[in-house]
Amino acid sequence: QGFEAGGPNTPSNIDPWLIIGDESNIIVATDRSSCFATNPIALRMEVLCESSGNDVCPPGGVGIYNPGFWGMNIEEAKVYKVSMYIMSSDSMDLTVSLTSSDGLQNLAAYTITADKEDFKEWTKVEFDLQSSERNPNSRLQLTTRTSGIVWFDQVSLMPSETYMRHGYRKDLASMLANLKPKILKFPGGNYVMGNYLSNAFRWSETVGPWEERPGHFNDVWGYWTDDGLGFFEFLQLAEDLGACPVWVVNDGASRNEQVPSATIAAFVKDVVDGIEFARGDPGTSWGSVRAAMGHPEPFQLNYISMGNQECSMHYYKENYRKFYSAIKASYPDIKIISSCDRSTISPVEPADLYDVHVYTSSGDMFSKSSMFDSTPRGGPKAIVSEYAVTGNDAGRGTLVAALAEAAFLIGLERNSDAVEMASCAPLFVNDNDRRWSPDAIVFNSWQHYGCPNYWMLHFFKESSGASLHPSTIQVSNYNQLVASAITWQNSKDGNTYLKIKVLNFGNKAIDLSISITGLENEIQTFGSVKTVLTSGSLRDENSFQQPDKVCYI
Repeated sequence: QGFEAGGPNTPSNIDPWLIIGDESNIIVATDRSSCFATNPIALRMEVLCESSGNDVCPPGGVGIYNPGFWGMNIEEAKVYKVSMYIMSSDSMDLTVSLTSSDGLQNLAAYTITADKEDFKEWTKVEFDLQSSERNPNSRLQLTTRTSGIVWFDQVSLMPSETYMRHGYRKDLASMLANLKPKILKFPGGNYVMGNYLSNAFRWSETVGPWEERPGHFNDVWGYWTDDGLGFFEFLQLAEDLGACPVWVVNDGASRNEQVPSATIAAFVKDVVDGIEFARGDPGTSWGSVRAAMGHPEPFQLNYISMGNQECSMHYYKENYRKFYSAIKASYPDIKIISSCDRSTISPVEPADLYDVHVYTSSGDMFSKSSMFDSTPRGGPKAIVSEYAVTGNDAGRGTLVAALAEAAFLIGLERNSDAVEMASCAPLFVNDNDRRWSPDAIVFNSWQHYGCPNYWMLHFFKESSGASLHPSTIQVSNYNQLVASAITWQNSKDGNTYLKIKVLNFGNKAIDLSISITGLENEIQTFGSVKTVLTSGSLRDENSFQQPDKVCYI
């Protein structure tokens, strides 16, 4: 983490860092002394006390600490990698430690000692900390009892064990992997736009060495990001999951601004450059940047989404045509997703896919299981890139919301000749910062659980690439049932399996007789499995205390 969050003017707020000590023994401020041109802000710590004499430091020393995101989960015997840049012309005796949130429990420590002039230039320091105990609410602190001035910049603490060794929390990424996702859409809708273009996600500023990424303020949700999670990391995660990346690009629009068509050329070039970063040979300008990051092979980027539901904006259609032409000229195989409705797409307004967002109540979401039944076949297919039950019955992730979303997905499955792919939104939420509900996966520093809609998605993880068998429900005076039938091949054993999904959204128990036609082979019912998602109440939710209250059995 750098110290840019407070803005370019110094001194500035150093949040989330806090001070150990008081103004009589320590002064901390930001200044523009960093060795990174793209990250000019560093932290200057002036220690006024010392280990002996008239101005004695407190027993534990003075310094700064970072509490992480509502506490750091430090596990016993695990190794954590520390990296930071330090500059000082004074002698140094600096302790870097992991402690409990109050600083009283010491979990791991490393001491950096230096004579005068040893760190007179900015120097990168790297070392490991191995924790002797466990504490899910820990902090990283830098303390000393030696007077003098020390500058810090680009401080990083990372567990040595991450998902596929690429920086993601193993427990959270594994939950995602267990869904067998086929697409990963990033970096998100409003996040890519920003309220203003000055705060939009710019892919080229999120690649290369993490220390050199300038970061940006996410003015939509009100937080600073150092962009350690950038374009490269999203592409890497998609590859690790075996999913197709769907890149939502900034097309020159924010929520409150738009670049006119006469000056959109630079934005068009920026997107084409981004595709070169993902797919270009290591000998190309941007492909060489990716190769230098440790990935010489191209990523399989085949989908580009033009903006985030911006079709009604004044310049969107004219700008879109310029993006479309430039991308297709260099990468004709890439499928381009329009923010406009299917009815507007034509040879003049071409698109390979069109984007659909669905946010509604549970009752309406159930009725939308037939949303694509009458869609004309032929022409561009839909990507339902965001869908979720919202409103009172959504709660923080209820059973009824999951059932309604399941009905909607069954409808998409039955209309897979009109809908190419779908993704839920949002996917993750930190329980300490819930500004949107429901979400699929909830986490804090050390715990996680899936909401009912997460467990519902397990019913669909074999659907991609499966064969759909038309199904009909014949129940008199009852319209609260939806169903689908697929056959899919298990890659592990090579066998073909039949999966039937039936959802009852009403309050009436129904007996069904199921017959399947058109199968190549007879069904072997021996060893068949019935999986049920239900609970005692439609408003039931999962929680850290009851993570499996609603899950499939």
